[in-house]
Amino acid sequence: MPSTSVATAEVPWPRSEPAALSPDPEQTALRDSLRALLEKHSGMAQVRAAASSDRGYSPKLWQLLVDDMSVAGLAIPEERGGLGYSTAELAIVLEECGRALVCEPVFSSAVLGAQALLLADPADDPLPDVFAGRSLATVSALDSDTDDLRAQRSTGGWSVDGTVTHLTGGGTADVIVASAHSPDGRRLFALRPGVDAVRTERQVLDPTRRQADVTVRRCPAVVLTEPDTTEAVTSRLRDLATLALACENTGIVDRLLELTVEYTRTRHQFGRPIASFQAVKHRLADLLVLLERARSASRYAAAVYAGDPDSARLAVAVAGAVCTEAAVQAAAEAVQLHGGVGFTWEHPAHSYFRRALGNEAAQGDARMHRARIATLIGL
Repeated sequence: MPSTSVATAEVPWPRSEPAALSPDPEQTALRDSLRALLEKHSGMAQVRAAASSDRGYSPKLWQLLVDDMSVAGLAIPEERGGLGYSTAELAIVLEECGRALVCEPVFSSAVLGAQALLLADPADDPLPDVFAGRSLATVSALDSDTDDLRAQRSTGGWSVDGTVTHLTGGGTADVIVASAHSPDGRRLFALRPGVDAVRTERQVLDPTRRQADVTVRRCPAVVLTEPDTTEAVTSRLRDLATLALACENTGIVDRLLELTVEYTRTRHQFGRPIASFQAVKHRLADLLVLLERARSASRYAAAVYAGDPDSARLAVAVAGAVCTEAAVQAAAEAVQLHGGVGFTWEHPAHSYFRRALGNEAAQGDARMHRARIATLIGL
């Protein structure tokens, strides 16, 4: 058998010990406050009403998340107008948002958009509005397949022409971070689409997270990277997207297990709750194992990323594999263990299943993440 290079490969383990994984009192208070707010304002009926509205989310709930929970500026440095927390706190927010299946732009604007715009010059006018939640931002897939954009520079600054496809929240975003070809190489830009931008909504599997194609002409843009830094920054933002959806998937598994336990305790067959049957107990136990694996993977990855994003690639890939698989399996189990009602569109399990599959399509399935793990450790 040929020898492998695992022992000599440069494995991207954390360079230093990450922050403590056990939540501190402040983090626990953040989770409790956010869960209470979402339980009041983001029930399943409210989620579906918001998703079917013109904007695809509830402006009222978004304002509450911004004003009461400061989600838009939570992980923004204090010198840029934020609260100065880290991805460890963002992970808590994302877990709870996944648990409540919120369709407000927390993932696209408060997490990806805000973090990407930290690359911009602090003096740029529209960007503080995103950090304060007054404007919405989103980030493309940062891939040449989705970002068909060309940038030109003139005396008045940069402008961009072309189309961005499969853009999460693209129908309502005020600022779009995307990659574009410039005369000296590929760069990342922050675009500010005007009223002449053409936004075309896509038909998507998950109606609680809309996507759109956006076409711009001579769109004013702020340059975020130079050609020699674009690849590294793109990799970091993709890792953040994978981590964010891993945390969200953890929240999904948590809520699905809770719903399924509640149902199996109240549903009776042969004069006893079906939760008392050994076969059902085993399946519920398997769901609990999925939840604990997902929690461990996503929270560890968030702690490592908070300390040093560049050393978190392996932890993020593990979280992507574990949490994606856990969410899809938990959704399938929840549908089946709820019996016939679980297969109906009206039941919450149906919406959670769609979100889990949508997240898988957005950031790749467990097999893709495992392939990345193998590459990272030199296999």
